[in-house]
Amino acid sequence: MQSYTIGQAARLLGVSPDTARRWADAGRVATHRDENGRRLIDGRDLAAFSIEVGQGASGDEEESYTSARNAFPGIVTAVKLGDVAAQVEIQAGPHRLVSLLTREAVEELGLEVGMQAVARVKSTSVHIDRT
Repeated sequence: MQSYTIGQAARLLGVSPDTARRWADAGRVATHRDENGRRLIDGRDLAAFSIEVGQGASGDEEESYTSARNAFPGIVTAVKLGDVAAQVEIQAGPHRLVSLLTREAVEELGLEVGMQAVARVKSTSVHIDRT
C-alpha cells in the first residue's frame, strides 16, 4: 500500500503542509512513522479523508480570479470494474472527478484506491467565470 508524507498529502488535498499537519495532530487522519521518523499517511486513509474534506468544502470562501487548469492531481478514491468498462473517482483537493474508461486501461495503469493519479480534462468548450 502506498503511503504519503504530510507534504504530499497536503498537495493532494489542496491545502498547506501546516494545515495537513494540524489535521493529523488533531486525529482527523491517521498517521504512522517510517524508519526515518517521518510521518506518513496510508493511501486508503488519505483517500477516505480526501472525500470527507471534499464534501466539507464550501463555495463561500474567497476564490482567486483564475481559469481552471486541465490537469487535476489527486488521489484515487474509488474504482468500480465492470466486464468491459470501469469507473474511477479521483479527489483533487475539493474537486471530485469521475472518469469512465475501459477495464483494460484501469488494469494496465494498475489503478487502485489510495494511489496518486492525475485527471486530465479535454474539452471543446471551456467556460470561465469570475466570482
